[in-house]
Amino acid sequence: MNTMHIFSLQTSQRDQMIDITREVQAYIDNQKIQNGIVTIYCPHTTGGITINENADPDVVRDFLRRLDEVFPWYHEEDRHGEGNTAAHLKASTVGPSQTVIIEKERMVLGTWQGIYFCEFDGPRRRNVYVKIIVD
Repeated sequence: MNTMHIFSLQTSQRDQMIDITREVQAYIDNQKIQNGIVTIYCPHTTGGITINENADPDVVRDFLRRLDEVFPWYHEEDRHGEGNTAAHLKASTVGPSQTVIIEKERMVLGTWQGIYFCEFDGPRRRNVYVKIIVD
């Protein structure tokens, strides 16, 4: 059995990381998945998916600040007509997806790990695709 789910979320800031771990695990629970893999995918060119620490909120703050340092929003040589070159660069750096093992009905994540939707051009309404492949 292979199954896919799409859920939407609303971001509220230009740069934002939203912990979606519970939503993904809830879908696994709902589907009664014992073992397999789950891929979490962002179909947007200015958003991404990452796995990082979800215990200390300073990690998210520092993560977004450091991305801003590397990819400042305004740069005099940027030519992209929408003016969001930095958002595209940040999204490409983070990447569009993550894959996680499911073992005994739970995602195999480290003690401090969470799955984040990363917004780099908000606020916007976004979709996240969750695809489960069962052993």
